[in-house]
Amino acid sequence: MLTISEYQEQFLIYLKSQNIDKEPKNLYQPIDYILQLGGKRLRPVLTLMTADIFDIDYKLALPAAMAVEVFHNFSLVHDDIMDDAPLRRGNETVHEKWNINTGILSGDAMLILAYKYFENYQPETFRKLAKLFSKTALEVCEGQQYDVDFETRNDVTIPEYLKMIEYKTAVLVAAAMKMGAIVARSSKENRSLIYDFGLNLGLAFQLQDDYLDAFGNPETFGKQVGGDIIENKKTYLYLKALEFAKPTEKEQLLHLFSTKLDDNSDKIAAVKEIFNTTGASKATQKTIEEYTLKAFETLEQIKISEDKKAILKAFGENLMSRNT
Repeated sequence: MLTISEYQEQFLIYLKSQNIDKEPKNLYQPIDYILQLGGKRLRPVLTLMTADIFDIDYKLALPAAMAVEVFHNFSLVHDDIMDDAPLRRGNETVHEKWNINTGILSGDAMLILAYKYFENYQPETFRKLAKLFSKTALEVCEGQQYDVDFETRNDVTIPEYLKMIEYKTAVLVAAAMKMGAIVARSSKENRSLIYDFGLNLGLAFQLQDDYLDAFGNPETFGKQVGGDIIENKKTYLYLKALEFAKPTEKEQLLHLFSTKLDDNSDKIAAVKEIFNTTGASKATQKTIEEYTLKAFETLEQIKISEDKKAILKAFGENLMSRNT
């Protein structure tokens, strides 16, 4: 088994070996740009690590890991257009650096490119990977639509919100791990359990991402802090604040989330204050911990050595301890 940084390094070597920056330049340069922007490469690392956990050479899982990373970045390119986001990983978003039409078309090409990486596998493995990938890709789109719908609704429930983040984020984390197990030809039971482990870890990860959107360090977060507040997104923080708020706080929060301003600094500050005073921020941190522990409970059922369980648990603990 390698360390996380070693998996990241090996994936980057593979990424750099791919001939992505080719003609026509205006189609492929944006793809190369977003893929080179960095990030933790969480999803491809999970694919490689899972293949290793189930006793095959992780390098055999590199094409599947690449498919996951390309698809993830495709979704970011299109999400950034929909959100009119100026920054991604501290850099200009694709549609800002080029234009919206380029972002749409390059994103489309990325989705197709992701599927092509499965052509590196034998028919049975290809079929399983493609079937899982198609299901996951559609769920991600459904999650994104729920996210958009929630912006104009004032009756979003916490179960609805959790379903949205499950589809938009967690299913891709889960699929990334299951793909590693598929490449390793692990048992059906192990494939199912590693998926559930990834799903719960993905839910915890997204809840923490929402928390950091409000309370992260703008120097290191890589995205616009307060972006969800500016966009009036009904996050877990917001829904918990509504649940716990006094009548005056609830009225203020509803008013703030009905506005779109040119200067949002006061709005962000006011909303964060309500998140803290109502206890919504602490409740969100508690739920993050609950999903993390649920992932670890699933991990105990997987038929692998205790040493390998410890590696996956350490990865989850490290992921949940991030504060930027």
